[in-house]
Amino acid sequence: MREKLLRKLEYINKWRMQKISNRNFIIVLAFLVGIVGGLAAALLKGLTHFIASTLQDDIEWHYKYGLYLIFPLIGIFLSVLYVRKFIKDKKLEHGITPIIYSISRKSSRISIHNIYSQIITSAVTVGFGGSSGLEAPIAYSGSAIGSNIGRFFGLSYKEVTMLLACGATAGISGAFNSPVAGMIFAIEILLSEFSIPVFIPLLISSALAAVVSRILYSEPLFHTTTTGWEVESIFFYLILAVLIGLFTIYFSKTSQMVKNWFGRIKNPYNKVWISGISLGLMIFMFPALYGEGYISIQQILDGRFDSIVKNSLFAEFKDIWWVVLCYTVLTLFAKSFAALFTINGGGNGGVFGPSLVMGGLLGFAFAFGVNQTGIVQLNVPNFVMAGMAGALAGVMHAPLTGIFLIAEITGGYTLMVPLMLVASISYFINRAAMKHSIYTKVLAESGDLISYEDKDRTVISMMKLRYILETNFVVLRPEETPVQRKSDIIHSKRNIFPIVDDKGKLLGIIYSERLFSILLDEAEGKDKTFAVLAQKPADIIDESENMERVMGKMNKDDVWILPVVNKDNQYLGFVSKSSVFNKYRSLLIRQGQYLE
Repeated sequence: MREKLLRKLEYINKWRMQKISNRNFIIVLAFLVGIVGGLAAALLKGLTHFIASTLQDDIEWHYKYGLYLIFPLIGIFLSVLYVRKFIKDKKLEHGITPIIYSISRKSSRISIHNIYSQIITSAVTVGFGGSSGLEAPIAYSGSAIGSNIGRFFGLSYKEVTMLLACGATAGISGAFNSPVAGMIFAIEILLSEFSIPVFIPLLISSALAAVVSRILYSEPLFHTTTTGWEVESIFFYLILAVLIGLFTIYFSKTSQMVKNWFGRIKNPYNKVWISGISLGLMIFMFPALYGEGYISIQQILDGRFDSIVKNSLFAEFKDIWWVVLCYTVLTLFAKSFAALFTINGGGNGGVFGPSLVMGGLLGFAFAFGVNQTGIVQLNVPNFVMAGMAGALAGVMHAPLTGIFLIAEITGGYTLMVPLMLVASISYFINRAAMKHSIYTKVLAESGDLISYEDKDRTVISMMKLRYILETNFVVLRPEETPVQRKSDIIHSKRNIFPIVDDKGKLLGIIYSERLFSILLDEAEGKDKTFAVLAQKPADIIDESENMERVMGKMNKDDVWILPVVNKDNQYLGFVSKSSVFNKYRSLLIRQGQYLE
């Protein structure tokens, strides 16, 4: 039955290729990706909130303190258990970084299990109180939808990449009900270089995902009434922008520190215990850390400024303004650790949502604190929204996404000028200290990041040594002589010969000019073994080295070809500048077609 269905689908696809051009077919698939992406977003939001409400409803408040200690631990444990029992040999990654890596290094291929695995693990993690966001998992799930649909129909790299971006767009659009921000997210984060035709599929997927998600799950993320902004407040928006920019630098560096720390813990269940218990204790002290944290932001937008303290151990001091202010600042920094512990401890989620929450808390703390001085009265909700936009812009290096996302999800288009100022300044401050965003730093350090600012270096970094390795060389043994291998030497199309022992280890090389000289001149000593005649190569390439280092070795000694060995010094072949240049040209052509 399955084989019959596959044959039928293959027949339909062949007919489609004859009748419909890929350019037009992409539009059709963009509709499909948008609908499926919207369904996935609605499913994730609905499942997460169902788990959260089931755990919290009908439970008396004084019992919840104890439950807060174990719920996050259970959620992270279930997420790890799912990965180890159901995915097993496959890998479940989280965040936006793996999506970018798939575009750079894996021909935009994303494993099909990510379509559902991202939804299951993130819903369990966040539904049980994990302090992370759902946006990165749904973007990953949407990207997997687009990638696998494109691959199923046998599309090219650029077309699969286009559908992958449509999937990510659909995920963000469906999660936030923000079609414009979803499209801009894909352009800023995933499609660094684009042309006008790219907009059409992205617009279609984004719009359809927003429609489908709104039909199935209509509850808005935030709701607030914005009356406008005052010109007199511009100076304070500028100060907020600087504070947000500095905070995003702190968060980016803390993220790397926590990731390295958890990376040293090898047993995944030890990570679960450490992160789960730590998170439970943090939530016990700061209940606003439970789950995504959007509820706390909404309460602040509604004018309930004491809500962040109200359900905590310090609830009796909720009417003392400086307690509210200090507690908010502590919650802000605790949120950064809570989110990072959730993600690195084994739970699934992203820093997209936590960035919004942290930015909102900082915006609230700033405006609320200034108002207490009596110097001026700032519109607190406006500063909360500006803080969210600034944090997203700084952490993700995506100012346009931050601006339009906040404008769409809050209906605050009248705040465009403050949002633009805060987001752009925060972005430039973070960019000045952190060349790469929290998503791209690791990829940049490993040479796996596509960067259009340095195209030559980017194209070279995209190459894999194993794909340009040349092996059609005549191998000479150390105990042999030129006379014994005369025929092979003469008929070889190569001018260099590796000398390899019985264990496969490279002993040296010898060039054809030297061998011909020996064979034609008796005085040279035709009976000398290759062990004696072997020459030391200018350098040796290890199979694990990246192409930037390979080209550096070649340029340093001005050589055209170098031998390649493995970690045991066993001969694998040669890499030449000719093969590098040919691969470079093919990659340039591929990039030229990338987003036509």
